[in-house]
Amino acid sequence: MTVWICGTCGVEHPDSERPPESTCVICADERQWVPESGQWWTTAAELAAGGQQLRHERPEPNIHRFRGEPAFAIGQWTYLVRTREGNLLWDPPNHLDRALLDRIEELGGIAVVVASHPHMYGTQVGLSHLFERPPVLVHAADEQWVRRTDPVIRQWRDTERVLPGVTLVEVGGHFPGSAVAHIADGGEGTGSLLVGDTVMPVAAAGRVTFMRSYPNQIPLSARLVRRIVERLEPYEFERLHALTGRTVHGDAKNAVRRSAARYVEWVNGAYDHLG
Repeated sequence: MTVWICGTCGVEHPDSERPPESTCVICADERQWVPESGQWWTTAAELAAGGQQLRHERPEPNIHRFRGEPAFAIGQWTYLVRTREGNLLWDPPNHLDRALLDRIEELGGIAVVVASHPHMYGTQVGLSHLFERPPVLVHAADEQWVRRTDPVIRQWRDTERVLPGVTLVEVGGHFPGSAVAHIADGGEGTGSLLVGDTVMPVAAAGRVTFMRSYPNQIPLSARLVRRIVERLEPYEFERLHALTGRTVHGDAKNAVRRSAARYVEWVNGAYDHLG
């Protein structure tokens, strides 16, 4: 039996002899996309034979990140946060190869696996199976998007302290269960945030934005953006790391506040006279 991987989002699907006959439901949703050429499927073995090179960076002393190049599917960066009681694997990779697995092993393995939202489920179950089956946490509001079910999956909601100094925070927006991971000792003790693309750094330094769909350019409402900011208020963070590899290097909490205020003004029509 083969674990099939969607060629567009990189999310693993159930074991079967043949690839699924239907379109990937994650990609058929308005937040993602199906290529004009149609649905296509691949396998971990095919991807491993494709010659990707592992890129490994260390943006902070206890935070590592990995990506295969050339990028496949969404091409997210996977983050590994090291703590004294084990490691968080954040936004799982969309395929597994020996170089990545060896590097994770060298850094202490995995205590818990979490995706920021369904586009980042990647190979979450397959990865867990290769590391003594640590729990895979899936937000209860987004469980319907899980393609490969398994006993390692456990639901969570609201907030959850998963490791010392590491707290999952439900902020919603992009998906109802979209989450961030707050790293209390990140940013050299000032706090860091792993955000997936719930909050997205943009080209301008110290700015972020918010979207329901990035590929289809669908914005969020003012109310949902305000709620994201409100749910982040209890947490201090000077740095912010996104799945694209972009980082807000300083004053990140205020960058989110300022950017949200600007966003709300624009979508509410405060600057319509400029159009």
